[in-house]
Amino acid sequence: MATDSNNPELAVELLPYLRLYKNGIVDRLLGTRVTPPGLDSRTGVDSKDIIIVPDTGVSARLYRPTVVDTRRKLPLVVYFHGGAFLVASSAEPIYHNNCLIPLAAEAHTVLLSVNYRLAPEHPLPAAYDDSWAALQWIAAQSQSSADQPGHEPWLEELVDFEKMFLVGDSAGGNISHHMALRAKNSNLGAKIKIVGIALIQPYFWGQEPIGLEIIEHHKRAEVDSWWNFVCPSDRGNDDLLINPFSDGSPAIDGLAGEKVLVIVAGKDIMRERGKLYYETLARSEWKGKMEFYETEGEDHAFHMLNPTSEKAKALVKRLAFFLNQD
Repeated sequence: MATDSNNPELAVELLPYLRLYKNGIVDRLLGTRVTPPGLDSRTGVDSKDIIIVPDTGVSARLYRPTVVDTRRKLPLVVYFHGGAFLVASSAEPIYHNNCLIPLAAEAHTVLLSVNYRLAPEHPLPAAYDDSWAALQWIAAQSQSSADQPGHEPWLEELVDFEKMFLVGDSAGGNISHHMALRAKNSNLGAKIKIVGIALIQPYFWGQEPIGLEIIEHHKRAEVDSWWNFVCPSDRGNDDLLINPFSDGSPAIDGLAGEKVLVIVAGKDIMRERGKLYYETLARSEWKGKMEFYETEGEDHAFHMLNPTSEKAKALVKRLAFFLNQD
């Protein structure tokens, strides 16, 4: 039976994120809004968009405070956004206005938010490959000079490449974990130093339900469907990318960095996964400093959905303290 080209047949509906049609069209239902970069007059944080991987078109949004003491270099936060590997970017207002500018302002740091490519157009592991390419680009920037193509002056002027942090929320927290594992046995350490990682309500999962997953059957099924869509592997929810403790996963004590902060929300169905990550790291042979922060009575991404709330402000302050405490 022929189909109307103006009304393509639906292949997959993956709420609340997108619809995929049989003709290959992807209709994203959220995370597509764009806020331009530039100076934020409220905070004095400036931003701009840059291409960091010309071959793939991967970009980043770079943030910096405009009032700085040039005698003191600033930490660099590499931020990986969430969105289940399916939606969002640095330009989405919920990130640009509600997350990235407040964090750069509160922590008084340079922040680079990576716009990795999204599924389903770019199936996993594209997001991980793009994120790793971003770290390689930063390492190259640490060795570059003003006369070289692609040189980024904000990094040269402001950044201490010996004080780099990997930070991400949800899927971005997952990416931060994998980048820290990969960095440990790479040559990045000869050029840059990852001091710590912060996982904000990280997107980890597993085949066996734990915590709220046991009783919230509908939500559990939703998260199952998201992961099985972006990563249709034979291991399902125990794939090494989503379950850091499944058989065959790299040992967690192989993380790069000297300190880790795990942030969870009390009503988040992924809360127990974040807590398990913290507890497993604490029992491991990893020698760094481990910190755990929970916001009670709140759900996933609450700090971006309601950024003016006292709990959201407290979360940002706690994260800023982690970035600057040493």
